[in-house]
Amino acid sequence: MGTQMTTTRPVLHFSEVGLGDVPDVGGKGASLGELLRAGIQVPTGFSVTTAAFREVVEHLTVSGEPIPARVGALDPADAGTLAEVAATVRQVVESAPLPPEVADAVKAAYAALCEECGQPDLPVAVRSSATSEDSAEASFAGLQDTYLWVHGADSVLEHVRRCWASLYSVESVTYRLRRGIPEDDLGMAVVVQRMVGARSSGVMFTRSPLSGDKSVVAIDASWGLGSAVVSGDVTPDSFVVSKVTGDVKRTVATKTRWHRPDPSGHGVVETDVPADLQDRPSVSDSEIAELVAIARKVEAHYGSPQDIEWAVAEGGDVFLLQSRPETVWAAMDAARKAAPTARPFDHVFNLLGGKRPSEG
Repeated sequence: MGTQMTTTRPVLHFSEVGLGDVPDVGGKGASLGELLRAGIQVPTGFSVTTAAFREVVEHLTVSGEPIPARVGALDPADAGTLAEVAATVRQVVESAPLPPEVADAVKAAYAALCEECGQPDLPVAVRSSATSEDSAEASFAGLQDTYLWVHGADSVLEHVRRCWASLYSVESVTYRLRRGIPEDDLGMAVVVQRMVGARSSGVMFTRSPLSGDKSVVAIDASWGLGSAVVSGDVTPDSFVVSKVTGDVKRTVATKTRWHRPDPSGHGVVETDVPADLQDRPSVSDSEIAELVAIARKVEAHYGSPQDIEWAVAEGGDVFLLQSRPETVWAAMDAARKAAPTARPFDHVFNLLGGKRPSEG
């Protein structure tokens, strides 16, 4: 489960970390390492640690103040000042020079990853991994940046800095201020992992996101990269699968847009889905069954319902890109358990989702 100790190393391979290493590699990095330990297939990679982030950012100032103090003093209701300060902080972080030991470690890790995958100039995803994201109490999903199909060591370094800077986006800063999350306790790691040339991808929940039903796995799927599903640029196929019987409720959508690697070799483009694919299911029955089996294994490993990102490669291999605790229904469950009731047995009805019996 990890060492529970913070590291001074600027880079850690996925195989070296687990859930106990959130302070070092953030929520996303720790989850990917934990999935690997559980025998789940994830695209290989490494994390640029929070130690590297702090070595750079702790020494930066804005208007003569350290960045954490300047950001922590902002009023979330003052949108104008918040946007101005956030933009300034992002520019300062993006342009900050990296210490040679950090830059050299990242370049060496990228070179080792290229060798591990047998591909020079390997395309990678560079993904933000904040220490406070993807917990059961708070989900930062989508508030920090992710960059896809990044090639070359220098470009990886540039996008690592961009991920660090995205911790100070208006949305992220506002979220933290409103939730009272201290800036001094914050850290940003960055995940660098092999890009999967996804034929199909999407998200799945090990309980229904609509009803909270724990007896089903709900899968949203579409053609191409999962960014199209996560961003809402496409209406995905929907498959709701019973964990008990295996029965599948199917809704196959007309999928007109997909995200694909840019032909230039850098980044992603959104284009039209070929006409012959638009109304076809984006995953087969056997792939649905494999996704459900993986989802159940992950849920059992973590001991709680999960929100999972996945991809099916062109060759048919299934990879998980992320797993985080489901937060919406978990929060509702916690509220029902914690709420005081007039009579002791009302707790039973609350937990079962039922109504109180008539007082009459």
